[in-house]
Amino acid sequence: MKYLDDFRNGDFAQKFAEQIQQEAQVDRHYQFMEFCGGHTHTIHRYGIPSLLPKNVEMIHGPGCPVCVLPIARIDHAIALATLPNVIFCTYGDMLRVPGSQQNSLLKAKAAGADVRILFAANQALEIAKENPTQSIIFFAIGFETTTPPTAAVLQQARQEDINNFYVFCNHVMTPVAMAALLDTKNKTDSTIRLDGFVGPAHVSIITGSNAYQQVSTQYQKPIVISGFEPLDVLQSILWLVRQVNDSRHEVENQYTRAVNQTGNLKSQALMAETLEKRSTFEWRGLGWIPHSALQIKPEYSDFDAEKHFSVDIQPAKEHKGCDCADVLRGIKKPTDCKLFEKVCTPENPLGSCMVSSEGACAAVYAYGRI
Repeated sequence: MKYLDDFRNGDFAQKFAEQIQQEAQVDRHYQFMEFCGGHTHTIHRYGIPSLLPKNVEMIHGPGCPVCVLPIARIDHAIALATLPNVIFCTYGDMLRVPGSQQNSLLKAKAAGADVRILFAANQALEIAKENPTQSIIFFAIGFETTTPPTAAVLQQARQEDINNFYVFCNHVMTPVAMAALLDTKNKTDSTIRLDGFVGPAHVSIITGSNAYQQVSTQYQKPIVISGFEPLDVLQSILWLVRQVNDSRHEVENQYTRAVNQTGNLKSQALMAETLEKRSTFEWRGLGWIPHSALQIKPEYSDFDAEKHFSVDIQPAKEHKGCDCADVLRGIKKPTDCKLFEKVCTPENPLGSCMVSSEGACAAVYAYGRI
């Protein structure tokens, strides 16, 4: 616990806050986006907004893979889960995400579908071995952090010739989304300006810091990869302020205890063997983004649920009153949504941002109201 306590030291936090106050120029308004939902929770859990000067604003981003999955993919997952003779395996945070008509995997499970919660991808393979007469579908989702385990189970399934195991692949890519987000803002809402990003931590362990260089250079935005502890975030904000003041746009790595320039090369090779980029993929809030997601390679198509199972998916629409799409783009804060805390709560979520443990609405509901 001492190691964690060192990164949560209140005296050091106050010193960082004072330094940010001193270096933030009074005639500037700084707008930084924390791309990762884990950082959003840290920011609100530890009251970081109260430590920042009024002209340094943190904006929530789309860095929650559960939140950015569009309703059509949720509907697709529910349709797969309700097929006969199927065991549908999913991470727990997907269970309550609402699809069309507020349907969900949890409701499908209550209605009789065999939906099982996993803590690791390889558990789905064990279920497949234990149930050889049934089809096991693994709901693969996440940024680059959770992609290597999916790649590993695909490789293992082929090595062990497991013929009743399938993957519904929904892995998405972080740097491409950053670029699309900046493009979207430039095209649709000129009043919202981003001065830089607090870059994701766990994702960067896999990708390495070099993965963000093109975005930083092309859009001239500083990116500081940050750890998840409050002192990590405060130091990263200070570094962003300094870059803006100096008119720099560099990728800096605050999280050096876990992230290097090149990332995890073994994981990258495993992903490259089993997965490839999709031509395009839909993100909630950001729309269709070219080359922003992964699909199973043709060599592993025997395990591709989208190719093996045919389901009828109707066009999906967002809940009329839900502002999740705008929250994910940084256009609105959770408290701007008229449903927040009134109709939409963690017990009765109307949008994905209130469901996920990394969702901005869930973070603000849990900590930001206090």
